[in-house]
Amino acid sequence: MSSVGSQSNSWLSSAKVYLHPRAITLLLLGFSSGLPILLVFGTLSFWLREAGVERSLITYFSWVGLAYGFKWLWAPLVDRLPIPLLSKWLGRRRSWLLLAQILLLVGLAGLAFSNPLENLQLMALLAVVVAFSSATQDIVIDAYRIESAEENLQAAMAATYMAGYRIAMIVAGAGALAVAAWASLSPEVYDLTSWKTAYLAMASLMLVGISTTLAIAEPKAVEMDEATKEQQNKVIEYSEKYAHLPQFIARFIGWSYIAIACPFIDFIQRYGKQAIIILALIGTYRISDVILGIMANVFYVDMGFTKGEIAQIIKIYGVIMTIVGAGLGGILVNRFGVMRILFMGALLVSITNLLFAWLATQGNDTTALTLVISLDNLSGGIATAAFIAYLSSLTNIQYSATQYALFSSVMLLFPKFLGGFSGGFVDAYDYEWFFICVALLGLPVLLLISLAAKAAKENIDQAQEKTMDINDN
Repeated sequence: MSSVGSQSNSWLSSAKVYLHPRAITLLLLGFSSGLPILLVFGTLSFWLREAGVERSLITYFSWVGLAYGFKWLWAPLVDRLPIPLLSKWLGRRRSWLLLAQILLLVGLAGLAFSNPLENLQLMALLAVVVAFSSATQDIVIDAYRIESAEENLQAAMAATYMAGYRIAMIVAGAGALAVAAWASLSPEVYDLTSWKTAYLAMASLMLVGISTTLAIAEPKAVEMDEATKEQQNKVIEYSEKYAHLPQFIARFIGWSYIAIACPFIDFIQRYGKQAIIILALIGTYRISDVILGIMANVFYVDMGFTKGEIAQIIKIYGVIMTIVGAGLGGILVNRFGVMRILFMGALLVSITNLLFAWLATQGNDTTALTLVISLDNLSGGIATAAFIAYLSSLTNIQYSATQYALFSSVMLLFPKFLGGFSGGFVDAYDYEWFFICVALLGLPVLLLISLAAKAAKENIDQAQEKTMDINDN
């Protein structure tokens, strides 16, 4: 009886991690991070199409998404470059965070006062500003999360961040459409004022992120380790080597070395040959999820599900199940460690992807769809929470923004590329075989996790041996 009671207390203690101030902070920052995305993608596309903009022009707006895929290019600036006045007032992380959030508020308000029938180019420019600022905000929030708490809190913070992010996507999607419908004089007639009201409402919600940024404390300044000091000495050497050049050019060469080259060199030096396994794992962990997601909406339409059913079951109920899965994932990681839950999450994702093959045989069955979406999103939430915690553990706090931005970009490159062939595969072999093959793609990931876990254990053992040798001496 006592063992059952102690086990219950242990589970309760693990769940209490979500009451930690840092976890609550990430819930609010996650909301701020998730709000802008649909406002320059799905919701904006709806607005443009309702206004009568041609489909070919609307699809060009999808290119603003490149900002999220290439954010690692300017992450070194966020890591190293102070903002005049703001950085002295708020600190390195909060100053960049506030700047990005103010630009987001201004960009969304600018979209609200735009007219797609009069100046579509201006709307495209404002969409780029919003996407660029949103990607910058993501860089800073990831760095803030890594620097502000120990590893045992990372999974919980990742889970609350995902919860806030998903809630914001519901608000920016279904919520923005609801506001536009409420403000419209007639549902059958395009009304510019209704969209102005909706986007101004969404812009005002950025105050959640701004107030959070002003309220939280700046993470403790990272002390420079020996490796970083050595790299700074190399900067001085570079500056002296190029002393014949104008001073600002010599400084730029040295700064570029430490801000851009050093984060990548550091990762290779720390992990050596293991870096290949780690990068392979990062690049393939979400392969099943991403490829399935590319064809998911097309599959639902082909199966005869209505927009209302898709919105209710997938866009709202499915998001709730993802949040529940992320919360459960945070507790499990806190109880059993990152690598075990990383493995379990990958296995669950592969198994639940097989359920889509079964769903393809059921026809238009909302009960079957609800069951599959529930299990798939629950397992996806668990896997994602563990994966974010794993990526955070790989990051050197000296270069947190740059390295995490690189990892989060790498994890989508190969799956997105491979996913481009998914439509042709379905045309040739049908949905059942597509979902079976997608599930099988997740199996090699289990091997990579096992190899990465083994390498991590070896590193810990070696570190403990070195510590014992030092103590003995």
